[in-house]
Amino acid sequence: MNKLRRSAIALLLAITLPLPVAAAGVAAAAPPQPGAQAVADAHTRLELPRPTGPYAVGRDTLHLVDKQRRDPWVPSAGARELMASMYYPARPGTGGSHTPYMTTKEAQLLLEGVKRTDVLPPEVLAGTRVHARTGARPIGGRHPLVVLSPGFTLNRATLSLLSEELASRGYVVALLDHAYESFGAAFPGGRTLTCVACQTVEHAPENTRKKLMAKVATGRAADISFAIDTLTAAPRDGGHAPAWKHSAMIDPKRIGTAGHSIGGNSAASAMAADERIRAGVNMDGTFFAPVPRSGLDGRPFLMLGALDGHAPGDDDTTWLRDWHRLDGWKRWLTVRGAGHFTFIDIPVLAAQIGVTDPTAPISGKRSGEITRDYVSAFFDRQLRGIPRPVLDGPSAANPEVVFQNP
Repeated sequence: MNKLRRSAIALLLAITLPLPVAAAGVAAAAPPQPGAQAVADAHTRLELPRPTGPYAVGRDTLHLVDKQRRDPWVPSAGARELMASMYYPARPGTGGSHTPYMTTKEAQLLLEGVKRTDVLPPEVLAGTRVHARTGARPIGGRHPLVVLSPGFTLNRATLSLLSEELASRGYVVALLDHAYESFGAAFPGGRTLTCVACQTVEHAPENTRKKLMAKVATGRAADISFAIDTLTAAPRDGGHAPAWKHSAMIDPKRIGTAGHSIGGNSAASAMAADERIRAGVNMDGTFFAPVPRSGLDGRPFLMLGALDGHAPGDDDTTWLRDWHRLDGWKRWLTVRGAGHFTFIDIPVLAAQIGVTDPTAPISGKRSGEITRDYVSAFFDRQLRGIPRPVLDGPSAANPEVVFQNP
């Protein structure tokens, strides 16, 4: 792997290079190929792959405010704020319109951040067709909850494919935006909060950047626990409503968490701090905040990353260190031909306009399928007790996936 690209990716997660260079690294991850359609016009229609589970998908949006904590990046803003997209299994044929993928402003800021305004109009990205519907009627019963956290600089929409997939298979999903930690995330009152945390990392001395990224991970771990608190709390005396109108769907004894990049590190940090979380997944994220030496009390964890970058012996030594600290059921899976963004929506959508990354040749279609199948299988096994042989070892159906056991 090209060392400059590897460094750029690391500080997109923010470790060794100034942030503008990291943003360039994001841009370099998806250059147009010669002869491919390099620019989409306003009539282009992008679409997430249809979920494979038996249920339709509903989605609500929540604004969560943790009045016990001040925002770590903008203290003058007051209490810590989160946005949550709540995905849930719904009855077919119910609900209104398809939910929006993201706002046009969020799309504009994301494309500017990754240096891709020349490839895709923001209204086309914002108008990506999804499958979740507003006001859909939930199915009955109680269901596992999975809390998802996106990569540093990226808003929560970039994990929509995985969220819809899990909901279609019977999970409630809380997909979070963490204030001031993405290129742009919409909050109530017409506010679109930008990445103050990115600027803090960019302007910090090089020897403190890893510590700042550990702060991101542990701060998000507190966000995840707060989200669980608000979503599973029973109505208080006096008739206060739950945080979410469908909270009764959630089984508080079956909770998992997962994330991409720093969101994956946050999943491990959340498990270390919150015993309610039974299982976690890190998708290609450096463990800036280490797994405790004592492990995670025997709880299961999945590490899913790119073969070139997160195999044993690669530059990111935190995976080998923390692999040995994990003390429960565990898997370390790497994907041939993958890049850092293989595990989110970006390559799936980019492929639809002919934009590919020559350093990560796995197709957008396979990117989505592998992420969907392995993460869903993990939570099926750990939160629902359903055997999933795909986790037992290499398979002919998924030749790109390598099982590591150093």
